[in-house]
Amino acid sequence: MKSDTIKFQENPFNPLMGFLPMKDYGTNTMNYTRGSGNYDLPYFKPEFYVKATKPKFTEVEIKYNPNIDLNLVPLNDEVIGYWDKKNKLGLDLNQIAFVNWSSGGENSISGIIKGDFQRKYTKGRFVWDNTLSLRYGVNKQSDRELRKTDDVLDLNISLGYRKSNISDWYYVTKVNFKTQFTDGFNYPNIDDPISRWFAPAYLFVGMGGEYVMPKSRMKFYISPVTYKATFVLDQTLANQGAFGVQKAEYDDLGNMIRKGKNSRAELGFLLSNEWKKEVLKNIFLDHKLSLYSDYLNNFGNIYVSWEMKIDLKVNEYVHANIGTYFIYDDNVKSKVERDGVQVMEGPKPQFKQTLGVGLVYTF
Repeated sequence: MKSDTIKFQENPFNPLMGFLPMKDYGTNTMNYTRGSGNYDLPYFKPEFYVKATKPKFTEVEIKYNPNIDLNLVPLNDEVIGYWDKKNKLGLDLNQIAFVNWSSGGENSISGIIKGDFQRKYTKGRFVWDNTLSLRYGVNKQSDRELRKTDDVLDLNISLGYRKSNISDWYYVTKVNFKTQFTDGFNYPNIDDPISRWFAPAYLFVGMGGEYVMPKSRMKFYISPVTYKATFVLDQTLANQGAFGVQKAEYDDLGNMIRKGKNSRAELGFLLSNEWKKEVLKNIFLDHKLSLYSDYLNNFGNIYVSWEMKIDLKVNEYVHANIGTYFIYDDNVKSKVERDGVQVMEGPKPQFKQTLGVGLVYTF
């Protein structure tokens, strides 16, 4: 430095301490002459103290939006892992009663209890999604026996990973398992069930790629390698060759020489499409379509499963719903009753439609 004099305006060692105004204590400079050993120091003392138990801080107002979807917030390629849990229980009831009704009619009451449960884990670019759907419905008309109207147990597991946070493609492994709870009948015959617990049960296990459209969130899944297993654990139905398993073999005298198989395995190609969206205010659409063809047996014969549900939300607890379900499986032969005897016929399209109003509890 060219000058031997250094001026200090504040204490350089502690920002919480400073010099008192120099007007009361002489000059506002500290004079130091090099080599002389003479110092002319102004008087100073701490201007204020901050206790250790009450640190000085500055309040900063921030805005937080609870509607932000944390799924979409990456943090250096790693998102804080968390579980997203959804549970929904519902009960639909329909009832008709007549008293001296001139036009005639039959008293009836029906109901469907249903539950949908989801557990979704997200961490970084990894997603683990699990859903379980349960439905069971019955109908009672006058003196007629109680009849089943709906019966579903459907479990889906999906493991997905994407290469980058901006990619819309996922490497995915999917598992789907579906069966029913109780016996099904071709009414009015209630002596010979046409379906039972684990008869049938379907298992799909596949690997492929899933594309998620960024705006609509519609999903397209392609799996060139998917294993499909059909289980028929009821031996009577297995002996009949129900649901595509190999039926029992008999000799010329009608004696069984080999039981029917309880399972059937296939390896094929699977294409599926899913879309869940609020299409209008308080009107929600849920669409699922699956197309499957076996490489080894009759490639080109397509298994079709299409489900569409529309949920109309009246308020938090009251909902109306409309559902359609279509299945075509070349391996499933239809059963009809002719002259009191059940006869197997060729495959036919299967169609189910539901309409209900009921209570829904979400937690």
